[in-house]
Amino acid sequence: MTVETLTDLFETSFLLIIVGTIFLINLALTTGEVILDLATEKERRWKDSASNCVIFIVGQVLDGTIFASIGFIGLLPFYWLVPWEIPMLWWTWILAFLAADFTYYWLHRIEHERRILWASHSVHHSSEDYNLTVGFRLSWVEGLFEWIFLIPMILLGFNPFQAIICLVFVAQYQHWIHTERVRKLGWLDEVFNTPSVHRVHHGSNHKYLDKNFGGVLIIWDKLFGTFQREDGAVTYGLTENIETNNPVTINFIEYRNILRDMRRCQTWRDKLWICFGRLSWRPEYFRSDKG
Repeated sequence: MTVETLTDLFETSFLLIIVGTIFLINLALTTGEVILDLATEKERRWKDSASNCVIFIVGQVLDGTIFASIGFIGLLPFYWLVPWEIPMLWWTWILAFLAADFTYYWLHRIEHERRILWASHSVHHSSEDYNLTVGFRLSWVEGLFEWIFLIPMILLGFNPFQAIICLVFVAQYQHWIHTERVRKLGWLDEVFNTPSVHRVHHGSNHKYLDKNFGGVLIIWDKLFGTFQREDGAVTYGLTENIETNNPVTINFIEYRNILRDMRRCQTWRDKLWICFGRLSWRPEYFRSDKG
């Protein structure tokens, strides 16, 4: 498939109508929840919700302009390298969706495990509320690098359009699960990512940390030992909350924290490990150095 054909798909495919429809449904659900919370006087941090909406608007502008083509362009060299291509048939779309969901699990898990990636993903976890506007609270810079995790799909033979669209569907599915209005859903909570399952993921309670990374299917968490059922009240937010509603600070505070810690490091090895290592890692001398 030529680059021109792939480019045309991003402009003419009927799947874009489905993407747009789901987007509008998510907007409608969010608006409806806001109205319902106002009508029932449900407790909510309204400044936090407003910040989520501002972050969303800026993110949409960035995704629609600067970041729109980065993933596609980045995946093309790998697409050209592969001498085979999986045709786009109904059953290969099912395979592509499963591959994208599996990819999302590992993308999501690694974002929780490596500090430089957590710096962007922590934006989504920094709200102490849990409502549908939190689904809009996404990093402004994740689009610069998340496409890298789709490279294995391209090497398997999926084309960039199919890989990107499937990942978009996985991401769009997750919007509706950011709510407390939907309680447990029985057997569905054992198979799919549901509001109950995802509330656990947003919990800062010790037993809930780093659990339930799945996008649509929760079976990946069961396979890799990261599944946790909702069992008791969930405390939302970070283990150390950032106490701000400034959208710019929300997006970049963890990068500032990384730079601060790097300045305290005594060796280049420690500087690199602070940046690219696990979240909790610190040099031993940090314990006595209060600088």
